[in-house]
Amino acid sequence: MYLRILFPGLLALSACGPVATPDISGLIAPNTVEVSRGMGPPGADPNACYGRETTPAVIETVTDQIMLQPPQIGSAGEVREPAIFITETRQQIIRERRELWFETPCQAEIGDPEFISTLQRALAARDLYRGPANGIMDARTRRAIRAFQAPQGLDSPILSLAAARQLGLAVWDPAAAAGGEAG
Repeated sequence: MYLRILFPGLLALSACGPVATPDISGLIAPNTVEVSRGMGPPGADPNACYGRETTPAVIETVTDQIMLQPPQIGSAGEVREPAIFITETRQQIIRERRELWFETPCQAEIGDPEFISTLQRALAARDLYRGPANGIMDARTRRAIRAFQAPQGLDSPILSLAAARQLGLAVWDPAAAAGGEAG
């Protein structure tokens, strides 16, 4: 009985108040990750594959109270007129947008099952990958790649060429080899 009376009253009161909008200013979009052949930083090798990781800028809304006029104080110490303030709101960049390019083995990104299963075995040997060496570049494999590269300064799920070499993987690119260049 009590809830039957309380609920409609709360519903009516909520309709009278201002509409609350969620604060999404603190949310940061995830990093975007792309891999492409021949498209890379200026001067990139057109036969190589490159990974690009973009980290968005972090922007904060800052609100300041600015005193326009100080308070008017009487000779006895009483406040004759209070201070006058205005509120100023501005956007401030906390961290700039970042774009990081790095060379990556093309076999890892085109889905060469033999290369990916070798990669999975190399990561499993270092106790970073727990799963079958099935030759599929899945989320578990990408997490293991990130775990291997992050301590070296590259926090990315894309396998870098340097990391592939550190893992002892033979990196061979059939497209680059057909063009007469080493991949």
